[in-house]
Amino acid sequence: TLQMDVNKLNITLLRIFRQGVAAALGLLPQQVHINRLLERTSCIKQLFVSPVNRKSGISDALPSEEVLRSLNINVLHQSLSQFGIIEVSPEKNVLQGQREADKIWSKEGFYAVVIFLSIFVIIVTCLMILYRLKEKFQLSLRQDKEKNQEIHLSPIALQPTQSEAKTVNSMVQPEQAPRVLNVVVDPQGRCTPEIKAATSACPSPFKMKPIGLQERRGSNVSLTLDMSSLGNVEPFVAIPTPREKVAMEYLQSASRILTRSQLRDVVASSHLLQSEFMEIPMNFVDPKEIDVPRHGTKNRYKTILPNPLSRVCLRPKNVTDSLSTYINANYIRGYSGEEKAFIATQGPMINTVNDFWQMVWQEDSPVIVMITKLKEKNEKCVLYWPEKRGIYGKVEVLVISVKECDNYTVRNLVLKQGSHTQHVKHYWYTSWPDHKTPDSAQPLLQLMLDVEEDRLASVGRGPVVVHCSAGIGRTGCFIATSIGCRQLKEEGVVDTLSIVCQLRVDR
Repeated sequence: TLQMDVNKLNITLLRIFRQGVAAALGLLPQQVHINRLLERTSCIKQLFVSPVNRKSGISDALPSEEVLRSLNINVLHQSLSQFGIIEVSPEKNVLQGQREADKIWSKEGFYAVVIFLSIFVIIVTCLMILYRLKEKFQLSLRQDKEKNQEIHLSPIALQPTQSEAKTVNSMVQPEQAPRVLNVVVDPQGRCTPEIKAATSACPSPFKMKPIGLQERRGSNVSLTLDMSSLGNVEPFVAIPTPREKVAMEYLQSASRILTRSQLRDVVASSHLLQSEFMEIPMNFVDPKEIDVPRHGTKNRYKTILPNPLSRVCLRPKNVTDSLSTYINANYIRGYSGEEKAFIATQGPMINTVNDFWQMVWQEDSPVIVMITKLKEKNEKCVLYWPEKRGIYGKVEVLVISVKECDNYTVRNLVLKQGSHTQHVKHYWYTSWPDHKTPDSAQPLLQLMLDVEEDRLASVGRGPVVVHCSAGIGRTGCFIATSIGCRQLKEEGVVDTLSIVCQLRVDR
């Protein structure tokens, strides 16, 4: 490599330069080959020079050390003084490097490209195979799920006569081993945390796998189409199918009365309680049964709808606004079939808070029981009461006092509308986890006793309002516990199966 202080080399200078280099090497000018101009930085230029074989006329690719030994530096500087050569250094033969590069491209480079393409094709093929296997696996899972969700009907037992009923009841002993059913548990292993009764003496016509609360609250397990917003159509008349008739007959007739001692015994067999609970048929409402356009905008869960027969209807704001009459709430019968003892409803949404307070005022409810936190993984209920004072539609709500108990908070409220007032007690029970049961039943029983005391002190007023998030799980547990404890106190026996079936009929 020769580094020179030259701006540019024309043909004449290049010929003189070759002659000077040949003289320094002791060769003829034809035996010196200037390979190429390598680099250019400002006025410094580097040229690669290699001797040419005298016989073949091509570059011999001689080692740079050998070239330097034969190079006369003094002759080089004397012959090429005008070029300003500042450095002479060894360098690898460029022509040899070019030939090696061509060789690599022709062989190793070609092989590398072939290997790369082969690997790419193999990876794409494997991904396609995995995708197809995944699709087949998901299809098989869906088919298995559909099979497990099938409901099988069996003949329902007829109502026994009074003499037969006495015989059946006398035969129900704690020592008697109840019939064991196969229970299918869902993939997540979830268990519905609702009131569960002992194995029924009268088998249910429905055998269903356990369904988690989230699935029952409108998950992707079932597809529900909201047809309420399609405009004015012909009135829909619901005609019950034979299966629905059998389910309703079961809900209205299923019963198993237990004494205190029998109740203690069956509580110890939780799998039998689960089996009996799973036999109780569902009573979901078809959206087309509710003749209120756009009612879906006021439902927290698409599949949890109020039973039209017991639905709470609000007073309309005007004749044409039927949506203002709708709230996702139902009247629930109490002990001994007492009408409108409770109202079970969903946790208020941001667009239904005014409807909620309108219902409390309209029904003259003395107590509100809230059994949910505001947020549990997702929103369960909005904060629907004020810190001190708030106006919700036409109802003004005042918070008079707040009392913090161990497991719940009690607020004394005053509702005003015009010159009229109502006193309402609000219980907020927060120690019940979603999709689970409480660690102890004692706080729930204490809450139930406090609410019962307030209810007895408000004779002549409206139903007790109970809500959680959907208004069916924890809400149903509280109402069923209240009814069952009162029955146990008044009669000395409890019919949990009948109580839960009654709740299913009402909501």
